[in-house]
Amino acid sequence: MEENDIPDDVLIIDLGNDFRIDNQEWVYGLPEINKSEISQSNRIANCGCFATAIQLALLPLADAQLLNEDIHISAITGSTGAGQSPSPTTHFSWRNNNISAYKVFNHQHEAEVYQSIHQLQETFEGKLRFIPYRGNFSRGILATVYTSINTDQKYVNELYKTFYDEHPFVSIQENGLTVKSVVNTNYCSLNVTVNDGHIIIQSVIDNLVKGASGQAVQNMNLALSLPETAGLDLKPIGY
Repeated sequence: MEENDIPDDVLIIDLGNDFRIDNQEWVYGLPEINKSEISQSNRIANCGCFATAIQLALLPLADAQLLNEDIHISAITGSTGAGQSPSPTTHFSWRNNNISAYKVFNHQHEAEVYQSIHQLQETFEGKLRFIPYRGNFSRGILATVYTSINTDQKYVNELYKTFYDEHPFVSIQENGLTVKSVVNTNYCSLNVTVNDGHIIIQSVIDNLVKGASGQAVQNMNLALSLPETAGLDLKPIGY
């Protein structure tokens, strides 16, 4: 961006992490909270894949001012979430029949999650306790998020349903989730359970679609006043 003189009226959607945090010139490209801003911007910073799955699990709680304790997260991603630079841990022979944690409590996507929580709930003072895992599969993310909460299942069900009513790519599922139900689509599926004073949210996305290129197309559609779902009516690999 610094080396090229790009006119202001040219739409740019950046999939890197350079412009995601506290940037006044770029809109953070999470349509579920920034749809209006995205539709009026030519500079959009696409979200990280882990960040997308985790934020979609937490946004309704932040919007209702219900996040008052530390948030615990474990999430596993396929090998295509490892970026484009080869490393010993990206080789199939190392990934196959294997699983490992990495960047424990120190993943770069945590900053995006904090930023979006504070956008909706400025008073949040808790910590994110995030443990990411490398999976032995190629595509998809499954995140399990839990925190203490003082409410019941009926209220939470209505809260999530109402929050995502106007967002076509987030669905609330009553049954258990599988990665195959969303891989090859731009969907995020959530399962929300209240148990013994805690809320547990499972979130699944395709890290290459809703976690990357699909979300970029969704943002492009909004910025160009196209139907939000244009080009994204995709079928999952398992259903």
